[in-house]
Amino acid sequence: MCNPQNATSNLQTRNPQHGTHTMPRIDDYINARNLAVEKLSQEPFEVILKRSGFESPEIETFRIPFLDRIYRVGFPRFEFEDTTERGKEIPLQEQVLILHYMSATRMPQTTDHWISYREIAGAAFYFGAFIKRAVEPLKKVFGQNLSGFSRAAAKLHAKEIENGDAAFEFRVLPAVPLQLILWTGDEEFPAEANILFDSTIGQILSPEDVAWLAGMLVYRLMALGR
Repeated sequence: MCNPQNATSNLQTRNPQHGTHTMPRIDDYINARNLAVEKLSQEPFEVILKRSGFESPEIETFRIPFLDRIYRVGFPRFEFEDTTERGKEIPLQEQVLILHYMSATRMPQTTDHWISYREIAGAAFYFGAFIKRAVEPLKKVFGQNLSGFSRAAAKLHAKEIENGDAAFEFRVLPAVPLQLILWTGDEEFPAEANILFDSTIGQILSPEDVAWLAGMLVYRLMALGR
């Protein structure tokens, strides 16, 4: 993942012989986290708080709702604590994604103009990973189970919208809405899925971060839909 403005990290690498992406190692996430913390710790707490849209329940502390969890993050070390389940380990991927969101140089107002992943500048390199990580699991698990999709979406307080056979809008981060859309399959046609983003997404997160975010949302829905 990387901040779109500063390119602080690039967690996926490319195999020069086969042109394929390799999965990042744990060291890559640790380094990405350290770089993000180093950058954020140089900014005033109040500036980050106002820009990110998060709340502060106590001095120099961020309250961060993320999917079905609520994280408490202290400043300036940015150590994460899951207040929903004390002692639960928080995946480094989630920490890095949230820190990159907080590092965005600006948070433009959403436009309600929705775009596909391909329309995000620079997204072509990560398109295959996005499909594999988010779109394919979404239609595989919920393409024939729209009621399960609806139940899982309700647990994340999603807003039902009119599109496809079932569709919901999710506010995963304060300035980052996503729309997940499903068309159920039948004997003649397979299930289809699409994920749309507000047109401002490329000003906030890198294409790699966007692919990770979409995948995190889909996999959390899968877990909640069991």
